[in-house]
Amino acid sequence: MAMVKVKLPDGIERKYKDKVTVRDVASDVVDKNRGSAIAGKVNSTLVDLNCSIEADTTLDLVMADSEEGLEILRHSTAHVMAQAVTHLYPNVKLGIGPSIKNGFYYDFDLDKTLSQEDLEKIEEEMRKIIEANETFKRLEEPCDIAIKRMEKLNQRYKVELIKGLEDETVSLYQQGDFVDLCKGPHVSSTKKIEVFKLLSVAGAYWRGKETNPMLQRIYGTAFTNKKDLNKYLKFLEETKKRDHRKIGVALDLYSFHENGGAGLVFWHPKGGVIRNIIETFWREEHYKRGYDIVYSPHIAKIDLWKKSGHLDFYRESMFSPIEVEGQEYMLRPMNCPFAILMYKTKVRSYRDLPLRWGELGTVYRYERSGVLHGLLRVRGFTQDDAHIFCRPDQLKDEIVGIIDLSQHMLKSFGFKEYDIELAVKGKGEDEKYIGDNEKWALAEEALRLALEQKNLEFVRMEGEAKFYGPAIDIKIKDALNRGWQGPTIQVDFNLPERFDVNYIGSDGMQHKVVMVHRTVLGAMERFLGSLIEHYAGDFPLWLAPIQVRMLPITDNHNDYAIKIKNQLSEVGIRSDCDLKNAKMGYKIREGTLEKIPYLLIIGDRELEEETVSVRSRKRGDEGSIPLSEFIVNIEREAKNKT
Repeated sequence: MAMVKVKLPDGIERKYKDKVTVRDVASDVVDKNRGSAIAGKVNSTLVDLNCSIEADTTLDLVMADSEEGLEILRHSTAHVMAQAVTHLYPNVKLGIGPSIKNGFYYDFDLDKTLSQEDLEKIEEEMRKIIEANETFKRLEEPCDIAIKRMEKLNQRYKVELIKGLEDETVSLYQQGDFVDLCKGPHVSSTKKIEVFKLLSVAGAYWRGKETNPMLQRIYGTAFTNKKDLNKYLKFLEETKKRDHRKIGVALDLYSFHENGGAGLVFWHPKGGVIRNIIETFWREEHYKRGYDIVYSPHIAKIDLWKKSGHLDFYRESMFSPIEVEGQEYMLRPMNCPFAILMYKTKVRSYRDLPLRWGELGTVYRYERSGVLHGLLRVRGFTQDDAHIFCRPDQLKDEIVGIIDLSQHMLKSFGFKEYDIELAVKGKGEDEKYIGDNEKWALAEEALRLALEQKNLEFVRMEGEAKFYGPAIDIKIKDALNRGWQGPTIQVDFNLPERFDVNYIGSDGMQHKVVMVHRTVLGAMERFLGSLIEHYAGDFPLWLAPIQVRMLPITDNHNDYAIKIKNQLSEVGIRSDCDLKNAKMGYKIREGTLEKIPYLLIIGDRELEEETVSVRSRKRGDEGSIPLSEFIVNIEREAKNKT
């Protein structure tokens, strides 16, 4: 009788009869107290539990509550959802339905617009399918047969997908009366799906292209237990409360206008105050570290973008050319070529380096309207950009200095945790990048050595580098532990080569500079969006657009309120007076909704004793204290950025 060897993790080996399944091995080796296996990895390839093992192999079991296990569970749930939709709406055309972070979605072409009530009906139909305990069966068919199958089912989007494949055969999965194009794996049967929830409906262009039909995308999630589902639903509720799009409007910080242009931000006075605070702090910290501030145009001739490589590698994210006096210009998507042009205005010596040039430079990138998202995804935004020109022997220290500055900036704004990625070029994808492999290796090594010197953990991310060089990407974590793109540090040997950017060395010869592109906050728009959601709009004192509001009880107290405002202004505290003829309860409620850190109630006693009655957002009613003491305290709190 033929036997096969199965090598499991930790060096464990088992022998089985020929054609044993992954499920058989799981039943043999998995301790039930650890949970259940949902799939397996045969020689690192994900497979279903009913996959036969016919030769000696290595096997890793995928547990249901693991990250990969949850992806499989959620993808299987997406198939069940699609099956339910076909039951309820027989003429539906199916798009795609992948698992995503924390859930899944599926795109549908439907004659009717789905509502929340429709989602409830779909959930009910899904429960019937789950209760029927229908088995997920893997099918493999020649592409021409699969195309005929999908044509018979009138599924034109599936036909398009199959025709786009290079393989001669295609895999499908069937449960009950439903068949879908899919590479798998899936759970063994629908009964394995116990805890799920459909969340929302949104529009999505087929394959992400605006010229394609708009489909309806249903989002959902699934877990192995109700506790985790409830925890996630509570997280979503908290996320909604912190949505910067709602809070930004409620606090009158900014707005968007279709007649002004999608994805373009209009900053209102209060939003302008916060942005100015951030930018002023940014400039001060850069001056302390030997940076100079530069400014450059928002537009340049198309030839500059050809030379830099942006036109070849970044064209889809650039706006169309603008013709000026017979020549084509383009809005800048990045600031780097401008820094190079300024550098080359004179001969630089090795003694001049490093040059650190910072710029709050506004750039313009074409984003499809379907992906625009408040301040987080816009078409015009200001980067806290900088470009450093240095010698190769200075490179590591410059990177370390940028990391130090980034950590200081993030800590000042209240971001204490972050993940770090080292973005490098993808293997076998040389056509996506400029420059030779030797320079890429030198750039990557410099970034890695700087991270190691700072004792910072990082994950190497292949295929995530920009077209001109590898980078350190820092993902900041907010109050809900969500990741946001923050600082980035890119080492570039390639643009200096393209633009012939040199310095005169100690040997009197020309040498190529190394260029470092970096941000320490990212885009101002995205950073403010992350700040709003991190603090739920309840900014710390130093960032609040209005730090103090005086609430006089009657008109007799207005002059004292204005006097306090003037004294606060002298020490740099932003304040205003609510002089409306309204009840105190209304004034307090209004100031509370505006999330003003301090409300000062002023009546006869305060006027006579030169005191203020303080209501703090953080500590509640603090009672009456001398005005002079309050001014000293708030000035200290603002300067310390507590």
